[in-house]
Amino acid sequence: MRGGSLWQLGQSITRRLAQTDKKAVSRRCFASGAADLKKTALYDFHVAHGGKMVPFAGWSMPIQYKDSIIDSTVNCRVNGSLFDVAHMCGLSLKGKDCVPFLETLVVADVAGLAPGTGSLTVFTNEKGGAIDDSVITKVTDEHIYLVVNAGCRDKDLAHIEEHMKAFKSKGGDVSWHIHDERSLLALQGPLAAPVLQHLTKEDLSKLYFGQFQILDINGSTCFLTRTGYTGEDGFEISVPSEHAVDLAKAILEKSEGKVRLTGLGARDSLRLEAGLCLYGNDMEQHITPVEAGLTWAIGKRRRAEGGFLGADVILKQLQDGPTIRRVGFFSSGPPARSHSEVHDENGDKIGEITSGGFSPNLKKNVAMGYVKSGQHKNGTKVKILVRGKPYEGNITKMPFVATKYYKPS
Repeated sequence: MRGGSLWQLGQSITRRLAQTDKKAVSRRCFASGAADLKKTALYDFHVAHGGKMVPFAGWSMPIQYKDSIIDSTVNCRVNGSLFDVAHMCGLSLKGKDCVPFLETLVVADVAGLAPGTGSLTVFTNEKGGAIDDSVITKVTDEHIYLVVNAGCRDKDLAHIEEHMKAFKSKGGDVSWHIHDERSLLALQGPLAAPVLQHLTKEDLSKLYFGQFQILDINGSTCFLTRTGYTGEDGFEISVPSEHAVDLAKAILEKSEGKVRLTGLGARDSLRLEAGLCLYGNDMEQHITPVEAGLTWAIGKRRRAEGGFLGADVILKQLQDGPTIRRVGFFSSGPPARSHSEVHDENGDKIGEITSGGFSPNLKKNVAMGYVKSGQHKNGTKVKILVRGKPYEGNITKMPFVATKYYKPS
């Protein structure tokens, strides 16, 4: 999903598709022709349920269904949403050295994770910039499961493969499997757990945020992670593709119509309300995890030892502080768009918006972006330029909507 004004998201995507600016196309990951688009196992299911299909990251994906993006966004937080996220790439790393191998590429303390737990992490380049963000899970000490973004799949897999070959040439024991035989569903919202509980014998009340389990759901062996991209409690379910439609039908049926199929438009507004980064907007190859406000994702041991690509740059930023910082904004006037300039009260440019839109749940404009360090304090008044005209705004903490992750009390 791309950032931007949510009430014009569908029209904006159409306009983007008509443009030939190669940089814009590559950053937003849009495919150029319908004939080239891949389809998930739920494609016909989406169409049958009124899904408005659009090109995204080389796939034909639903941006919305019969309800509006605003209604769908609100329903997720009140009841629940079911998303098809099978365009994303799940893969497993296996072998006795899979953990030390992965630690050469990401900032997380993978070795410190308990089996069956996971974390958000960032793949970095030699300059400390973000190649991609990913949720990784240590299934066992010799099995790591991770999911990378759809638009970054090719570059991520090439990056991992290149370094894996070098690692194995030195005697390292690591192999991988790309789970193209599986689909990925995201069930989010207050009804996620009670609805899914109807479809499994395992006690989901014992599975907390960030934890992972392989279990039977609706008669299929699934990978279940208690996580999501909305700020709500919920799950990502990796299911064999031949059983994906049956699982989607069962979830909707057990919710008695309260959990709705939800598209990319609402998913984008939900993640923005939750203050979560979108790669290609809020994180890119020139932005470090420290600048992006993801210092918490850099393991304590990794901060001391380094050992990942770009560690020298990132550790120096941890010590000295970054020159720019990601912050949240409230603003007046039209919703701020990606690349809208942020000025201080004297009219000097201090930063830029990376994602912005109207929050259906708060009923006000929200945005995130980067400003110069020292100008990032909560409550700082700013001017945000929308179509060249300045509008009042102020810097605020994120998330905009409180998260409801299921954690031990």
